[in-house]
Amino acid sequence: MQNLNLVLHAGGSQATLDQISTVETPKADGIWHPIPHRRLYDQVTLALGQLNMRVVHEQHALARNGQRYFSLLQVANCQEVSADYAYVLGLRNSHDKSYPAGLVVGSGVFVCDNLAFSGEIKIARKHTTFIERDLPILTGRAVGMLQAKWADMNVRFDAYKQKEITDIQVHDMVIRGLDLGACTAQQIPHIVKEWRHPRHQEFAECGKTAWRLFNAFTEVGKESGVFVLPKRTQSLHALMDAECGIVRTEQRITADTEDAEVEVAPVNN
Repeated sequence: MQNLNLVLHAGGSQATLDQISTVETPKADGIWHPIPHRRLYDQVTLALGQLNMRVVHEQHALARNGQRYFSLLQVANCQEVSADYAYVLGLRNSHDKSYPAGLVVGSGVFVCDNLAFSGEIKIARKHTTFIERDLPILTGRAVGMLQAKWADMNVRFDAYKQKEITDIQVHDMVIRGLDLGACTAQQIPHIVKEWRHPRHQEFAECGKTAWRLFNAFTEVGKESGVFVLPKRTQSLHALMDAECGIVRTEQRITADTEDAEVEVAPVNN
């Protein structure tokens, strides 16, 4: 098992778990009930441990004077692991009402430390009255789905590696990526350059494939920062999956409250 260097790039200052723990949580106000950042982390790691999964590497970030929190957890289990990539959980929480407490599942590529969040497993819980009651249920469900879908990432990335694409297709896909929100207009020249001349030799050696283009997007996307990366890379996966013939059928599972949701999308060839 390799460790990803989970670089947080732009989008927050790195913080230790002790620093996360000392961030003061605002008092509840009406129906708004914020939770400590550390509470979300502890609940997720507890759920992982209950299913024999473990965190092998982690990094944390704070922004807006501690009001926003994001962490990256590289996860391992007892199953066979890839030499190329690993599962990564992205956690986030806020004390400024900017977004709910949440978790999203993604991947990290070892050779370049690129991150991509597929959105196939995602939870979000608004900071309302019964968040403390619902959080263990939601995190437990999400981690259970992660265990059940562990092999899906292999299916997806194998399809990316086998799908050959032309320069003309790449130019079209980059523009479609812009339309989907997978990149910005300013990033397009850099993505094309990364496609033509990958800075990592491994991607040059794999030929002109969807895997090479995927990593061109994620290499350039590092500058976006982890606070906006999940949404952009979910759009990127939608683009790449469509090109590679991977069917994504989304299914939403909700908890017993309108303030919480879990999403899971199976991946099939």
